[in-house]
Amino acid sequence: MSTTTTRTPAPDDVSASLRGRTLPKGAALAVLALAVGAGVLLRLAGAGTVQAVLLAWVLTFLLPAWSVAVEGTRKATDRLVTTLVYSAFGLALIPLSSIIWTVLDRGSRVLGAEFFTFSMRNVVGEGGGIYHAIIGTLLITGAAAVISIPIGLFTAIWLVEYGEGTGLARWIRFLVDVMTGIPSIVAGLFAYALFVVFFGEGVRMGIGGAVALSVLMIPVVVRSSEEMLKLVPNELREASYALGVPKWRTIVKVVLPTALAGIVTGITLAIARVIGETAPLLIIAGMTDSVNFNLFDGRMATLPVFAYTSQRSPGIPPEFSLERAWGAALTLLVIVMVLNLIARLVSYYFSPKGER
Repeated sequence: MSTTTTRTPAPDDVSASLRGRTLPKGAALAVLALAVGAGVLLRLAGAGTVQAVLLAWVLTFLLPAWSVAVEGTRKATDRLVTTLVYSAFGLALIPLSSIIWTVLDRGSRVLGAEFFTFSMRNVVGEGGGIYHAIIGTLLITGAAAVISIPIGLFTAIWLVEYGEGTGLARWIRFLVDVMTGIPSIVAGLFAYALFVVFFGEGVRMGIGGAVALSVLMIPVVVRSSEEMLKLVPNELREASYALGVPKWRTIVKVVLPTALAGIVTGITLAIARVIGETAPLLIIAGMTDSVNFNLFDGRMATLPVFAYTSQRSPGIPPEFSLERAWGAALTLLVIVMVLNLIARLVSYYFSPKGER
């Protein structure tokens, strides 16, 4: 009497039969290595960088072509879309990395203690620094934030918590959207026209620049804060109301802490939006070579205006002024990075523990 033994398929065999034929695990890396290697060889052969990059990019599409032959059209379509997404990401990195490299390369040459602690007062040619422009940038941007953040945040709270569904809320949203697309030069002209009414023609002062920047900053704060407040679940509000908590206290203790991380991020984006503006500050804040700590008296230098004027009128010899312009641009980038870092820390430490 003979017995027949039936082998139970291993789990790996079952899953492989369900998946069908697939490419090897290292297929994507192999195609990428082939593409990069071909691009490097073409570059070493004397071709241009653009030609080498294009060849490497075209060769990456060998992966979806290989997938068609092995896995079928469905999986190949997925790999094709994945390749296109990564290609778009790489394309976006090209100008970004180029800007960062150029600013670092040219701006780092002038960095030093003198560059950050001296102004341009009585300096011709070599020497001097951007101390006066740093002070002006921090004061004007800080004043713009003091003006914009309360107005923008309170407007967003009213739109979400009090005015939802009303005609006035729809009109406010429409006006905020219109303000978002206002050119910066219009904000500068508005601030100049406003201050001319009180101080006469030719007025130049730092607070005017803060008002101009606040016109650009308020709509960004409103829209970003509104979207973050909308993401707060209504169940949290209803639970607070069920306990007898007033609406204003629910907003302060429940809604705002829940949306704090997104609100801080939006405010940081708004500050980054205005800190590099040049046109409105040229009109109303002006330019000076001296340090000015008073927002309400006289011209005030800022980093973007300093970089623009140094590039626009470099003087003789021009190389020193151009180096200072690149140094000011690099300093502005560093300030924006520090602001983003501070925003991240604030979001982390003040957000609810479950959202960290």
